[in-house]
Amino acid sequence: MWSSPGRVNLIGEHTDYNDGFVLPLAIPHRTAAAVAPNGEGVLRVTSTFADEPVVVALEDLPTFFPTRRESIVEWARYPIGVAWALHEAAPGAVAAHATGLDIAIASNVPVGAGLSSSAAIEGAVAVALNDLWHLGLDRPALARAGRRAENEAVGAPTGIMDQMASILGAADAAILLDCRSLEVEVVDLGFDAAGLTLLVIDTRVQHSHASGGYGERRASCEAGAAALGVASLRDLGVADLARAGRELDDVTFRRVRHVVTENQRVLDTVRMLRADGPRSIGDLLVASHASMRDDFEISVPELDTAVDAALEAGALGARMTGGGFGGAAIALVDRDRVATVADTVTTAFARSGFAGPTIFAVSAAEGARRES
Repeated sequence: MWSSPGRVNLIGEHTDYNDGFVLPLAIPHRTAAAVAPNGEGVLRVTSTFADEPVVVALEDLPTFFPTRRESIVEWARYPIGVAWALHEAAPGAVAAHATGLDIAIASNVPVGAGLSSSAAIEGAVAVALNDLWHLGLDRPALARAGRRAENEAVGAPTGIMDQMASILGAADAAILLDCRSLEVEVVDLGFDAAGLTLLVIDTRVQHSHASGGYGERRASCEAGAAALGVASLRDLGVADLARAGRELDDVTFRRVRHVVTENQRVLDTVRMLRADGPRSIGDLLVASHASMRDDFEISVPELDTAVDAALEAGALGARMTGGGFGGAAIALVDRDRVATVADTVTTAFARSGFAGPTIFAVSAAEGARRES
């Protein structure tokens, strides 16, 4: 049995595929993968959210993606895609050690909530196959395999933040990830010592990263970088935005402005956590949400309602988290105001005619691991 957690991104949205900075933390909600040899030369994958197993022959694995991905249901593309990506990363080791496996998956990471249920699947399967197939890959290599599975096996154009957070997460800390170099710094959060709780407000508006909005935003970022003559938006700073405003159309400029300012907000958040503690970061969370709402245009009314109601009830800061178009918001709240914030958000949803949100507290948790 192996498991890997979902994640909440404290700050740094849509910066990962622009080679920028992100600050996620792994959460206690996990996906488990029970794996055993089957002696049949096949990968047989089952899950608690599907009635039928999916079977792929090991001999077909090297050429299965992306050309044959439509032949299996979407949920199965994540675990099978990880096996394929590991073959691509270590073909010799896979050829020497791969055996047929039965893989059973169960998860309590909310699906479609922006908490990276997909990366939790990828992380659990990646660490299991790395152990059972004796691949000897390090944690960043497993994260890269997860991202490749997501990009090419599933067809979702995401960056590497989710996989790195799920596989490398640490208890009581966030992970500052440089998505260009893949360098990682552990950043102590200090929420508990400061009497703070991080609330997740799952709007229950489901999203899919394989759908068009995410890909359109990524294409806009790439177009903006090309027009401004840089390899990626990581190469721009806030001082470059005046030129960007002159040279880009309005929509592309606003997409670029979000990424450039969000990168700076990530670095400012880390600096303020270390210098002044977690009570100092609320305004950065609020500014991040405004940028995603207005410049990147990936929020939805339910997310805006969650953020506004949480702030009205006394949250230090709040923002949507994840890829957008639905999913969850987070709120940094004094421990003695958790019930008040939750009640205020729930009431605001009811007043707006929205389905009731699911609200729960999270703490930073350990990353992918073998359970038994």
